[in-house]
Amino acid sequence: MVLKDEDWKIPPEAQPKQGNFRFDLEQTMSSIVSIRSRVPADAFTAGILGTERSGNGVLIDADGIVLTIGYLVTEAEEVWLTTNDGVVVAGHVLGIDPATGFALVQALGRLELPVMPLGESHSTRVGERVIIGGAGGVAHALIAHIVAKQEFAGYWEYVLDEALFTAPAHPDWGGAAMISVTGKLLGIGSLQVPHQVHGEQVLQLNMMVPIDLLGPIYADLRMYGRPNRPPRPWLGLFAAEDHDRIVVIGFAGNGPAKRAGLNEGDTILAVAGHPVSTLVDLFRHIWALGAAGCDVPLTLEREGDVFEVHLTSADRERYLKSASMH
Repeated sequence: MVLKDEDWKIPPEAQPKQGNFRFDLEQTMSSIVSIRSRVPADAFTAGILGTERSGNGVLIDADGIVLTIGYLVTEAEEVWLTTNDGVVVAGHVLGIDPATGFALVQALGRLELPVMPLGESHSTRVGERVIIGGAGGVAHALIAHIVAKQEFAGYWEYVLDEALFTAPAHPDWGGAAMISVTGKLLGIGSLQVPHQVHGEQVLQLNMMVPIDLLGPIYADLRMYGRPNRPPRPWLGLFAAEDHDRIVVIGFAGNGPAKRAGLNEGDTILAVAGHPVSTLVDLFRHIWALGAAGCDVPLTLEREGDVFEVHLTSADRERYLKSASMH
């Protein structure tokens, strides 16, 4: 998310007030930094995510480790971190986990900021009050509530067993911090998603990646750049649900799906003989076939014709440019 107006503020009535919390609100907000990255024009994700990206990150380790959302720094050749006081420090991408969406950035200079402690997202409840904070202090923080905890599937081959959804939506959601009323980090902002409530009324929600997903992968992500598990099979397609049908709506570059001859508008009926009607069904059946490189049989429908095609899946990261040191 890029906000062009650097002087924007959350309306004062929607900002958190120090008197309502026992922790130091300003100090906690100072743990959030602005992230700006630059990606080469020939990068795999440049056409979809752009070459200039900006959002937020949270200092979670005294060694200068900043947690953010992966799409902000995927294939980045330059990363810059800016504190609320205007101090600018270069950063280096340590690792990105496509399964959770988390990314770690190492500050290459001293940030001199407090570390935000981690909370427990599994203990949160629907209706609970939280703070959604972006870089820039309390003026960029918003009082919100958890409105749902549920499974989420993204069209880019992504599933969370239980994502956190908050409202009202923060306008600078990418990498934003979801903070408990005790000042602990509960999640990292990923998306703004529309939710239809009454009739045609649409409410915008923030989708947050739960912080509990970080613990099992943190050490590996920091040390090796990826979790110590086999990479999932990736097809390089974008899909959407349409009346209990899964329709191909696009492709990620010249990935396995594109090379295998799939077309936009194809309907995916089954994976290895298993009927699929939701994105969760589609992706989970593909991942159940084995690690990246496995054969993926798909049953397709195209203009009334039903046929089967076999794809050789790939490791998504092999298509991406690796991070370089400054």
